[in-house]
Amino acid sequence: MGAGIVLAGVFGTTASAQQNDWSYEATLYLFMPETETSVETPAGTLDGTLSFSDALDNLDFAFMGAFAASNGRWSLLADYNYTDLSFSNSGSGPAAADLDTSFTTQFLSGYVAYRVYEDPTVQLDIAGGFRWFSTETDFTLTPGSAPGRTTSVDDSWTDPVIGVRARFVLSEKWTATGFVDYGGFSNDSETWQVFLTADYAINDRWVIRGGYRYIDFDHEIDGNDFKFSQSGPVIGATYRF
Repeated sequence: MGAGIVLAGVFGTTASAQQNDWSYEATLYLFMPETETSVETPAGTLDGTLSFSDALDNLDFAFMGAFAASNGRWSLLADYNYTDLSFSNSGSGPAAADLDTSFTTQFLSGYVAYRVYEDPTVQLDIAGGFRWFSTETDFTLTPGSAPGRTTSVDDSWTDPVIGVRARFVLSEKWTATGFVDYGGFSNDSETWQVFLTADYAINDRWVIRGGYRYIDFDHEIDGNDFKFSQSGPVIGATYRF
């Protein structure tokens, strides 16, 4: 399977020449996560896992794009993620049957953020918004001691989310950015993520980043618990305008 090209925007802080002017940023980055997804069935839980080392080999296609706009203390943030993956786990299904997992997953997060604290070395924003998640996932048990069968999950939902974004100035060139959010607020639907980067400013326009992202979804579908999470390193470059 061919590896997809990953395009994305990191939740960074935009630079503004004048406080009352709008400023914008977009980022291209490569995300190579470990993926875990599972669903409860009457015969037991089907659990598919793709390791970080195999992520690119099993990636059919991915597109991720984000956009940030800031004006004074206010910011608008949007992040769209599309992933198409397929992989196999040996003896991981009920009765030691092999499990083939394939999914097409999308999520869209949108936030309004407000800067509540700022000094020469720290900027702190609070954010509120939503996260929409959609998945078409097939879990296929190949015959072992149990008969082969396919369980499909095809659903979408939207959760409210709240978050905090912080930026720390470490030197003239180096900064660190962190974004944490949580949403759903119920036993039937929860989501959260952590996004951390170390950022190096090449000049006023370009920044290169490296870091880590973890994002998690837990949602009840037709009375059965469905879980999806991805975690791993990110590297990227940001353009500010």
